[in-house]
Order: sequence, then structure tokens, then C-alpha cells
Amino acid sequence: MHSAHDLRLLLGSRQPLVVIDTVEEDRAVELVDAAAARLEVPVFHWSITRGFTAADRPSAMNLTIVQPVDVLGHIASMRGPLVAVMKDLHHHLDAPLAVRALRECLDALQASRSTIVLIGAHIELPGELRHPAATIRLAPPDASELARTVAAVLEQAGARTALDAGQRREVIDSLRGLTRSQARQAVSAAIYEDGVLAPHDIPRLRDQKARLLADDGILEYHPSSDNTFSLGGFDRLLAWVHRARQGFGERARALGVPPPRGVLLTGIPGCGKSLAAKVIARELGMSLLKLDAGALFNKYVGESERNLRRSLQIAQAMAPSVLWIDEIEKGLVPSGGGDTEGATARRMFGTFLTWMQEHQGQVFVVATANDVSALPPELMRKGRFDEVFFVDLPNAAERSDILGIHLRLRQQDPGDHDVARLVAATEGFTGAEIEAAIVGAIYSGLADGRDRVTTDAILTEIAATIPLSISRHEDLARIRSLAAGRWTPVSAPDRAAA
Repeated sequence: MHSAHDLRLLLGSRQPLVVIDTVEEDRAVELVDAAAARLEVPVFHWSITRGFTAADRPSAMNLTIVQPVDVLGHIASMRGPLVAVMKDLHHHLDAPLAVRALRECLDALQASRSTIVLIGAHIELPGELRHPAATIRLAPPDASELARTVAAVLEQAGARTALDAGQRREVIDSLRGLTRSQARQAVSAAIYEDGVLAPHDIPRLRDQKARLLADDGILEYHPSSDNTFSLGGFDRLLAWVHRARQGFGERARALGVPPPRGVLLTGIPGCGKSLAAKVIARELGMSLLKLDAGALFNKYVGESERNLRRSLQIAQAMAPSVLWIDEIEKGLVPSGGGDTEGATARRMFGTFLTWMQEHQGQVFVVATANDVSALPPELMRKGRFDEVFFVDLPNAAERSDILGIHLRLRQQDPGDHDVARLVAATEGFTGAEIEAAIVGAIYSGLADGRDRVTTDAILTEIAATIPLSISRHEDLARIRSLAAGRWTPVSAPDRAAA
């Protein structure tokens, strides 16, 4: 959504009631003032503390018209067309008198061709006011607005830049998805010590963004520069991702080819689906946003859906990006219950499906699921995801890769080990179980005063492990039966281990 364009369209068509749902009040007011100026329509502002004043007199106060009912009556009597910006009026709409006053005011505005604009965060209108209202959910600032924000912060602080054109783009990319005030805060913190916005500040801006987004507890940000994860196997998936990457390029755009929408990774727990999401982001050269689907839910009516819309909006503002939804069946997929939570989940699921089908930005979705039986058919059909991949237990060659990765991560040389014996001993193990065996062997060695782990020590840990392929044999057989012939394996058939 282009907020400024949509707002200008609504004001120009004399929509009587416009709702701007945002935490960025100042930015919303600026957009309204600018849109009204282009339409040559006078603007008035109201708040409970400053009263009703003309927009061209921002420092003025008019305490003779303060109370909501009084100001709505005053607006109804004014000669239009005009635009009246009402700050936080929604907090007063739990009073029947205020609701009635607003309804009568809207009736009068139809004749005067005027508009009331409500600005506030998490606005929930009474039922009788929802029909005449048009709602805009203010999107985060785009690249040009962020560039102006950075320039304004530097000018106000008397700071300078030491960035080339590419580094300036990196700065803007590091701020995508933040509100304007958050972007100001991040840039101000970066230049505080030396008064210069320099290349070494770019990682600090990314870290600041990660902290700011984490405050909501819903989105977790991983910049592409921090993505150094390794993945054993998954050759078919990685080949598919390499091909799909071409869909984000200029040549594909020139041919009118839409960018890829995403993949669904389903299969056996502990076999690398979450790690694959991180590696996909790296292979695409994109930042990664992890959506905690469970954290979307809120006890207040409408808040869960608002959290989801806000998260999707941020992902689009940060495009190109990868949106990773871990264990989607536990958060966004409705359970089928008839209670309030079930109804909320169904609405959220519908919102997500519609967004998946219609969004135009370069947001690549990676959804992971363990319980494939919980996934409804409308999620699996073409048009939602470009491909559905099945993650099985690692084959011999993949187990060899996994052993090497985890040994090297712990500063152990795979060449010092009988990898073939370890591969044979871990048949039926998940990647997580192989990692746990190596870590356990290292713990035992450290307890004995040794930094180097031996093959025999790892074999001892393996022998003490009961893998999922045994403890949950029936469940794994069911999952494999569901996947057979339906979904694409992430790996080619087994090949000889190195």
C-alpha cells in the first residue's frame, strides 16, 4: 500500500471518515497536511490537550473547544470542504454520547464534502462507525523517506558522512522496516561518539534494528552479513533455490516474470528445516526475518490480526527479504475449534493466505512444519508456495557432511576420525542427534582434561542414544507415507559417503 497516494485519493473523493492506524502520529499528520495542501483544502487539528486549531497555526491553543462532543458539533457547523484531524478520539468512543455526536457530524460532512481523519494506534471503532470508515494502516517509511530522515538527523546534529553510494544504500537497507522515529534513534546512536556516519556504523545500525524489532517479541531480524550457517546435504533444495534466485533479477522483471513466493519445508523433526531457512536466506543474498507465530496471539480483540498485518508490512518494507515462519502449524493454522481463539486463528490464517496470494513485494516465505497432517489443503496448493519439500532422515553422504560440519565447528579435525564408522553407526539418526553425540563426547573429554575428542568417544555417545527413528518409529512411518509421491525430497537418492 502506498499510504500517501491512498490518503490523497480518500481525501480527494471526500470520504467522510478516514482512520489512520499507526504509532507514528507526527508522520501521519504530515501526510494528511501534505495531501490536503495538494487538494487546496484547509486542515484543522484537534487534541484533548490543545483543543481545535488551524493546521497553519501549530503553536496555537484553543481551549474553548476541547471536549469531543463540543468539537464534533463545531465541525458539523463549519462551511466545507475541510479536513479535521482528530488525535486519539477513539479513546473517547466508548461513550454513547460521543458516538452519537460523531455519527451526526459525519451526516453533516456529506453535505459539506469534508473529512474527519482519526489518528491513533490500535483503533477499534464501534460497530455502527465501521461502515462509513476507510482505514489506512501506515506502512513503514520507504527508501526515499528514510534517506531524508538520515539527512535530517545529520544536519540537526552537525554530523557528516564518510560513505560512498553503495554504503549509503546499505545504511538505508539497515533501516528498512523501522518507524521514522526508530530510524532517527538508530542513526543518532550511531553518530553519537564521533559525529560521523561511517562504514563501521552499518553493523551497529543492523544490531540496533534487531533490538528494536525484538522489542515486539514477534519478529527476529538476522542480517545477511551475519549468516554463515552450513548445511549438510539438501542438494535438490539448494539447486532449486539457485534457480529461483534468477526470478528476483532485472532480466526476470523485464520479461514480466513474477518473483518466487516461497517454499514449505515439512518432514521429520531435527533434520535441518530451521537451518535450511537460514541457508536459503544466505543463498538468496537477503536478510532473514523470523516470525514467531505463537507470539502473534493476544487476548485483546483484533490485536492478533493487527500483529500479523504489522509483521507482514515490515517484511514488505524490508524487501528483498526472507520471512521464515517456523512450525507454521502451531501458530497460523487454525485447529478447527469453535472457541474465540479458534475463530481468531481462522481469521489470521485467511489474512495470511490472501497476502501470500496477492503481495507484490520481493518477500520470499520459508515456512517449516513438523506435523504435516495439521496442514490444510488450501495452504499446500500452487499459488501459495512455489514448491513443497520433504525433509527425511539424512542419508549416508549427508551424515558424512553433518559429522564434518559439527566437528569443524568445535575445532575438531574430521581427518583425525574414522568417519566411515561414524556414518555407519548413525544410520537412522537426525542431524540434531548427530550433533548431540559429538557435543556429548566433547563434554566427556573436557571432564577428563582432553580438548581432542576421539572416534571411540563419539561412538560411545551414539550407542547411548535412542534415535527418533526407533522411539517414534510409527510416527515417522506415517510422515513418510504421507510424503511419498506428494512432495519433493530435499536430497537426491543416497550416494556413497566420502
